[in-house]
Amino acid sequence: MRKFLLLLFALVALFAPRLAHAHGLVFTRVEAMFGTPGVVNITIDYDLSLILPQPAAYYALTQSSAETQQAAVKVALPLILEAMEFYAGDERLQLELQGFSLPALPETAFADPAQDKATVLRFTAKLPATPAPLVMVVPYGARVHHPVLFAAGSPAAGVLARSWVEEGPSEAFEWAGLVTNLPGGGTRAPSVPWYVDLWTYLRLGFKHIVPQGLDHMLFVLALFFLGLEWRKLIAQTTVFTIAHATTLFLSRYGVISLPGRYVEPLIAFSIACIALENIWRPKLGPARLALVFAFGLVHGLGFAGSLAEVEFPRDQFLMALLGFNLGVDFGQLCVIAVAFLAVGWFRNKPWFRTRVMIPCCAAIAAVGLFWTVQRLVS
Repeated sequence: MRKFLLLLFALVALFAPRLAHAHGLVFTRVEAMFGTPGVVNITIDYDLSLILPQPAAYYALTQSSAETQQAAVKVALPLILEAMEFYAGDERLQLELQGFSLPALPETAFADPAQDKATVLRFTAKLPATPAPLVMVVPYGARVHHPVLFAAGSPAAGVLARSWVEEGPSEAFEWAGLVTNLPGGGTRAPSVPWYVDLWTYLRLGFKHIVPQGLDHMLFVLALFFLGLEWRKLIAQTTVFTIAHATTLFLSRYGVISLPGRYVEPLIAFSIACIALENIWRPKLGPARLALVFAFGLVHGLGFAGSLAEVEFPRDQFLMALLGFNLGVDFGQLCVIAVAFLAVGWFRNKPWFRTRVMIPCCAAIAAVGLFWTVQRLVS
């Protein structure tokens, strides 16, 4: 009993305080816009927690005076600009800070690794007299949330190109002709091969489960503890995948939607329900599969809410959804594989249910109920 209580306390203490809202899709955004001749406007969304010593310091900065904020950003600026370099041909552009906006978030959000908490920094840079393609370079080991979404274009000309960058240079953007503000002027950046973008979206989906999706990981673990027999496990995960894929596609096309303030508490509640059912009714049947399917629909809305943070070009829309969904599924399989390697060897022992499955499911349920209340009141 003492070991069970220690496990329960450890899991609640580790996971419960961290996720009031868990479905941000964390990556770095950079935007370069052309309009005024000789100048490019560059906006960088940068998470200062990559530089500041602890989350509390980031939150404290958001609550400090304007003078203190300006001084802190001035100190951080060289590190930010080391992480993303901009070139027009062989000439490196010199960025001049025009302004910034710190995130307006509750204190708990700054300790959550799955929460997007970027500071928006606005720069201008002079362009060379001789036009040369614009390229953003992310140096090896740069302090950024990978991948970096680089968008370049001209609102007046109706031109916009995007590329994802892990490390190294982005796709070159031909900006010559855009600064004249002629409708339809300029050229698009070279199209990125479809398999490159598919791999990027797959990684985003995987990242949304491991390591950012702690609530989704606990839900999959709850499925795992009933499904240690492969037949049970495959039945549950297949139903769950079909359900979340269905709502992911439908919600991204606007057929179905639900505000995050309802989706996130429901996701947390689903964790508790599945874990408690493992304890009270450890059988696989139609009722269990129906429950998994229903909660899978809810989780699909959570995935769609994350994916909505990325504005995809029309010709990449289906590919983005497919890649993200495959990444989510691969992340779930990895969670199951690790869990099986940890405790699956003992699944046939007579003491497995009382010493492993019930304590673990009770702890998962406790965390799920805590998150449900936390998300309802936050």
